[in-house]
Amino acid sequence: MRSWSAPKVPRLPGVGAPLRLFDTAAGEVGPTQPGPTARLYVCGITPYDATHLGHANTYLAFDLVNRLWRDAGHEVHFTQNATDVDDPLLERAEQTGQDWRELAEREIELFRTDMEALRILPPREYVGVTEVIDQVAELIELLRDKGATYDLDGDVYFDVAAAPKFGAVSGYSEERMLDLFGQRGGDPDRAGKKHPLDWLLWRAERPGEPSWPSPFGQGRPGWHIECTAIALANLGSGFDVAGGGSDLIFPHHECGAHEGHVAGGEWPFAKAYVHAGMVALDGEKMSKSKGNLVFVSRLRQETDPMAIRLALLAHHYRSDWEWTADQMASAEVRLARWRSAVGLPAGPEAETVLAELRTRMTDDLDAPGALAVVDAWADRALAGGGTDPGAPALVRDIVDALLGVEL
Repeated sequence: MRSWSAPKVPRLPGVGAPLRLFDTAAGEVGPTQPGPTARLYVCGITPYDATHLGHANTYLAFDLVNRLWRDAGHEVHFTQNATDVDDPLLERAEQTGQDWRELAEREIELFRTDMEALRILPPREYVGVTEVIDQVAELIELLRDKGATYDLDGDVYFDVAAAPKFGAVSGYSEERMLDLFGQRGGDPDRAGKKHPLDWLLWRAERPGEPSWPSPFGQGRPGWHIECTAIALANLGSGFDVAGGGSDLIFPHHECGAHEGHVAGGEWPFAKAYVHAGMVALDGEKMSKSKGNLVFVSRLRQETDPMAIRLALLAHHYRSDWEWTADQMASAEVRLARWRSAVGLPAGPEAETVLAELRTRMTDDLDAPGALAVVDAWADRALAGGGTDPGAPALVRDIVDALLGVEL
């Protein structure tokens, strides 16, 4: 599937420091230690509605990871999926009388334009689930051959007893896992399952639903196995970072980690599981099911996308926070000040800005701290301080390369 166009990223003097991130599985901030090529998988959208600020907050976080690895001298192999067949998509298509394929195609195209406007670096592979049904079925066959699956009325389930490390990613109690499983697409109460937390790998064909042939009969993949298959096919086992919003910790990343472990024999499936916080509106998490969404495409009609990006960067990526309209006004003021400062013929020296931004950003993506550094430089520059004619252009490049904001 087509990705989106890549922005040009300036090359900065020197080399950035190693990136440290909070690994959910470890419960602490630690170094990422990629080889020459850093491998990143970020779970994509289910395209039944437009990109909202919660999505943008997540994808911006991993765009920063991508940029900081590049600044440290790594090539980055970034893969992302689009869940272009799933229950929410089919339900929305039925509610609105649309063909589910046309709905998915339209929303994926809108997502591409939003990501391009926000200057999110595109994945090397942008993969729709419907493109890799055969790969998913092959992975389920492999899991079956390893004794990790069972059949229930034509549906194929992963047997949680085949995952001895289950719970190692989330660290959640079984009680909490059962609660979240029911809220997030699982079926803990289905009769006939060996364990309530066993999850669906292949859904046998139901009347009126799309289906594909497989060794298990007509049907379609379950949710978690799709990302596992795409990550394995493109990045291999033991890749550096699996990323997404914190609502994916369980069950999505937990289940995918154990599918990958059984299939590939390597633990951990991803070296680090990194999660962005949730964005709320009116006191509740921004989500399609609640309908309390602020759409990126609509904000782009009202303001510069770089102001949107700055509004998101004002929050640490792991924090949960609430969107208010005044945040956009503040971001617009900041953007105007920065642009005025880098438009001056001279300014305070910029090498310290580069060093401080690298320090802030490689310490678990401290974007708010990085913004404060640039604010301070801009204040000095606009006050007439500094005589370095190369400083404004260098600060422009620093902000572009490390924060992704075009001034």
